[in-house]
Amino acid sequence: MNIVVLISANAEWRTVKMLFPQVQIRNSEMGEWFTREIDFQPVLFFHGGWGKISAAASAQYVIDHFAPDLLVNLGTCGGFEGRIAAGTIILVEKTIVYDIIEQMGDPDEAIADYSTVIDLSWLPSELPGVVKPALLVSGDRDIVAGEIPMLIDRFEAVAADWESGAIAWVAHKNRVRLLILRGVSDVVGGDGGEAYGNFDLFQQRTDQIMRRLTGELGGWIKAAGGQAS
Repeated sequence: MNIVVLISANAEWRTVKMLFPQVQIRNSEMGEWFTREIDFQPVLFFHGGWGKISAAASAQYVIDHFAPDLLVNLGTCGGFEGRIAAGTIILVEKTIVYDIIEQMGDPDEAIADYSTVIDLSWLPSELPGVVKPALLVSGDRDIVAGEIPMLIDRFEAVAADWESGAIAWVAHKNRVRLLILRGVSDVVGGDGGEAYGNFDLFQQRTDQIMRRLTGELGGWIKAAGGQAS
């Protein structure tokens, strides 16, 4: 099985490279990458970059150049206070790109065009990790505290990130099987975000989440039909 793991944010990629210090880092037009065996299954890790533009471009790049049977996105997200706790791992079932402002036509139709339901029917009933299946909203912005009530009322959202919506849309268009796992690094509420203005906290939480996600990757590979044991 050909598996590619996309890592988006620079802080997430920094941690992943630290976890695999002996690998040979290669460079491409779209980002750094390396290969590593995870429980006897070769896995290609690719730094896709932050934001929707980089996420969409790098997702299409790895699909075109490496033809994955399974595309995986591991990373972090921000949670909504009272809806989800920091440290929770979200198994993303659907993505919605929410930062679209349509004033000439139907705004709901515009949002629907960039919403993606992820087919997870291939996963076993007993999942290989402790996760919360949920919808994730994506936008090229950190969570704005004043928008949280709208995101909850309109989408029943519990968390948001920058890249999942773009990656899911591209994978769906290419009919590539996709798995997105995002850990809640920080929680945002009416008083702002606990990591806003505190990058050290974000990096510390990111380290914890990425260690956990990479450590559990073998179980998800096995669930996908790979060689992990």
